[in-house]
Amino acid sequence: MPDITVTTLVVLCLAAGAAGWIDAVVGGGGLLLLPALLLGLPNVPAAHILGTNKAVAIVGTSGAAVAYARKAPVKVGRALRIGLAALAGSMTGAFFAAGISSEVLRPVIMVVLLAVAAFVMLRPRFGRAPEDGTGPRVTRARSVTAIVLVGGGIGLYDGLFGPGTGTFLVLALTAVLHLDLVTASANAKIVNVCTNGGALAMFAYQGNVMWQLAGLMAVFNLAGGLVGARMALSRGSEFVRGVLLVVVFSLVAKLAFDQWNA
Repeated sequence: MPDITVTTLVVLCLAAGAAGWIDAVVGGGGLLLLPALLLGLPNVPAAHILGTNKAVAIVGTSGAAVAYARKAPVKVGRALRIGLAALAGSMTGAFFAAGISSEVLRPVIMVVLLAVAAFVMLRPRFGRAPEDGTGPRVTRARSVTAIVLVGGGIGLYDGLFGPGTGTFLVLALTAVLHLDLVTASANAKIVNVCTNGGALAMFAYQGNVMWQLAGLMAVFNLAGGLVGARMALSRGSEFVRGVLLVVVFSLVAKLAFDQWNA
């Protein structure tokens, strides 16, 4: 573990807890966790920051996935198939990432996110559970679409660029599989475990994980993830919808800031 002050360590642990909560509710915890690590450990190589980030995040994501799976109507098999497609997509994206300019991607992603925010605000019923307790039947074609486009497509984006992957997963699963936002968040956590696991394995193989620091921060990330999952399950889709909009606008602001300073 790097030589860091107690104050920095406390701030990093609190950031890990908050990131776990955000990620469990609607995805996007990396918006807080990764910048916190970069600011708190300015002299640590970027690869070690990214590897440690994955080691922390996978613990909270796994805890949230288990909490959701116990309460929400999650089809684990289908979620794992989407997750494996996302894993393959992210590995492909990472392979081509060196040839992609983030300065070109940022404005495109900002426009897409603003369109998503407008859609969610103008469609208040989006992501709500049907009042009669039933929903449209998910056909085999929609399941295949979820695996190929949601899993493979968003996994590819994650490997190429990354910010907001969890949020995109929640939105795409809601739209393609007719899920309410709580159930979509539950499925997204299982998919995230797959993609984070693949990335962590690569970082660990390369020796780019600060395990002692990651282990301490992971405890707080797990606690935040469990609290977030329970709040989402108890408060329902309207609560998740509100957090979703906050995360989307935060992501747009971060991308705009990065573009301005590029």
